[in-house]
Amino acid sequence: MIGADEGQDARTQQENHRVNAPTVARANATAPGTPGSPADPISMQMEYAKHENRSETSAEMNGMENPHTGLQGQYVGFIQKLRCDPTDTPDEMRTPSFTRELVAEFIGCFLLILYGCGINATATLFAAQSGLFQVSVIWGFAVLLAIWTTGSISGAHINPSVSLSLMLLKPEDFPAWKLLPYWFAQLLGCFAGAAMVYLLMGTSIETFEYTNGIIRGEENSDWSASIFGMYYPNPGYRNTEGLGWGYTHVTMAGSLGCEILGTAVLMFSVLALNDPRNQLRLGPAAAAFGVSMVIILNVAIFGAINQAGYNPARDLGPRLVAACAGWGDIAFPGPQNGFWVYTIGPLIGAPLGGAVHEFILMRGL
Repeated sequence: MIGADEGQDARTQQENHRVNAPTVARANATAPGTPGSPADPISMQMEYAKHENRSETSAEMNGMENPHTGLQGQYVGFIQKLRCDPTDTPDEMRTPSFTRELVAEFIGCFLLILYGCGINATATLFAAQSGLFQVSVIWGFAVLLAIWTTGSISGAHINPSVSLSLMLLKPEDFPAWKLLPYWFAQLLGCFAGAAMVYLLMGTSIETFEYTNGIIRGEENSDWSASIFGMYYPNPGYRNTEGLGWGYTHVTMAGSLGCEILGTAVLMFSVLALNDPRNQLRLGPAAAAFGVSMVIILNVAIFGAINQAGYNPARDLGPRLVAACAGWGDIAFPGPQNGFWVYTIGPLIGAPLGGAVHEFILMRGL
């Protein structure tokens, strides 16, 4: 019985390892002198020894966390305080605030446009990676980078049409009050990314326009403006000698249809790849690669027709930069008054594609 009592007491002390020995002794005291009780002198000595060992271990751990002294130690402590370090385990993450979610959406969209419009610029201005497949792969990688870096904070919507679809189809996960702030953060991130591209490539764009006889803001300047906003037919192919494409070869309705279809496929894939009921589902990181693959396919197929948008913020943010940089009516309302196609089309297509997944394919499963 004495051995059992001592074993039970040890287990109790292990479970309450954050409480010091004297406090435990007072809280759990039984009749004074009872063998195995905290008040027993032998047990008290054992408890104090455990307490001292825990204190030494704690000191050793603190020394491992910050082995530096002096000015370096103060700097390490300052940086750790800024990071609010640490969590209890290395792979643990605190629940992000809503403000942090908006910051993540801004950063994700900034990265998307920095590299997406960046590849548009290098392909147009320098004929680098100028094939449609090469451009589509870089856009896919830009989406992948945005998801991998911000997805654990905000879900990496990085697309107003995705946010709208989740609000309509997954209201238990994405409530309506989050929609407009998410949209604003996404638009602002895309604008900032496009502004950075213009800051980096502005002189090269001017040289390209001068070399090709383009007057910014006038007819045919959508060729240079297409680095930022989107146009139909794709100006890069419309200006390809021998192709014979003109403005009449892709109608407004045709471009709108491409946007609806492409975004529907995108949203269907987003839900399918992340649905826990999907018996062939991938892990979150691999699912992000699946989403980027859909972008690659869409851009590779539809990019020649209308540049393949599928994201209202992706077009509207950079188009605002183009308007500020002097493209004027070429930016808004566009050569065929069709700028709205790239905003309305995705907002229609994404909920439709998501509804096919939720209410047709996976209904009742």
